[in-house]
Amino acid sequence: MKKGHSFFQAKNAFQEDSGFRTFLLSILIAGLAYGLYKGMLDNFLAEVVGMGEMGRGVTEFFRELPGILLIFILAAFYMLSAETLYKAGAVIMLVGMGMHAVLPPTKVLATLAICVYSLGEHIQIGMKSTLALKYARPGCGGLALGAQSAANQVGTLAGYLVIVFVFTVFAAQSPYTLFFGIATVLVGVSMICALRIRGKSETDSNKRRFYFHRKYYKYYMLEMFYGARKQVFFTFGPYVLILFYGANAATISLLFAVSAIACFFASPVVGRIIDRLGYKIVMISDTLILVIVCFFYGFAHHLFPRDVAFVVCCINYVLDSVISLASMASNLYVQDLSDNEAEVKATISTGVSINHLITIFIALFGGWIWKTLGIELLFIISAILGLCNSAYAATIKTKARKNT
Repeated sequence: MKKGHSFFQAKNAFQEDSGFRTFLLSILIAGLAYGLYKGMLDNFLAEVVGMGEMGRGVTEFFRELPGILLIFILAAFYMLSAETLYKAGAVIMLVGMGMHAVLPPTKVLATLAICVYSLGEHIQIGMKSTLALKYARPGCGGLALGAQSAANQVGTLAGYLVIVFVFTVFAAQSPYTLFFGIATVLVGVSMICALRIRGKSETDSNKRRFYFHRKYYKYYMLEMFYGARKQVFFTFGPYVLILFYGANAATISLLFAVSAIACFFASPVVGRIIDRLGYKIVMISDTLILVIVCFFYGFAHHLFPRDVAFVVCCINYVLDSVISLASMASNLYVQDLSDNEAEVKATISTGVSINHLITIFIALFGGWIWKTLGIELLFIISAILGLCNSAYAATIKTKARKNT
């Protein structure tokens, strides 16, 4: 295999007549739109919509809700091809982003727009991998998946950097409406690219998308712990910086960009660590490190001057993003327990659904905890969940890895 990043080897990964260029272009443009959207969303909700801690938790509940509903959506529309579902997701994303651009910025309408956009996004998530594998050359499935992921990452990072530049230079204007409009146009272009995708993948009504088995109960529990602690940082990490420390949209986008770059380079390093030390040690140790991160995130303002505490929290946010990469270790645990590849895929899909199920409740109650009991307790709970995850991971019995 040639050296270099998979994004730049896309031509080698895909079948020449598969239309992969249109597919990757759609993902790249959608990623750019998402970078603009995510880079300013938290500040928009705090500064324009006037959403507080509790409201942000409620909004996140509805953002994650499509992840649960996806089980029933995929079951109801199993007869549709991956291409059709990908196109439907693009249309729904356009509607959701357009709602942000044209509707009044009230709490209810902003939450509705976030929910609609999230629904389209969740529908597309699984279809991206399915289509990448369909268009891949024989033996190049991993490279194709890497190219698809990299296209999304490059687009998202570019979107973050645009927000950093614009909201730094034009900070006084706070051009949220303008950039929701630009993001809507980009999602529309991505949708046009998606609609140009030809062909239909085969559907299988007997294919198992989800799989429950007694031997995986520890994996399911680990996913619950991981989903709970992840949601605290994902939802409330940026909001702490905005409400508590006064971070603007440019600062938050820069933080997202730094986290994305750090994860981009840390991913292969974490993968090698998992291979060398084993998934059990990694699952135990990463959450022990998380306890330290949670402590400083919740108590930095008690220990340091305000400006120093803000920098400490930013560093901790990036560290949490890198630590979260260790969650891939649980996939290797599933592989060790499984009897075949189809079982691995179905079990991991089940784990993702369990992950989403717990995150919607953490988002809802996390906002209440912050508002009524304080930010310190919120991150203490996150640290406790991390310790529970480590203790539970310690009970795993490992065995020699299979040659797969």
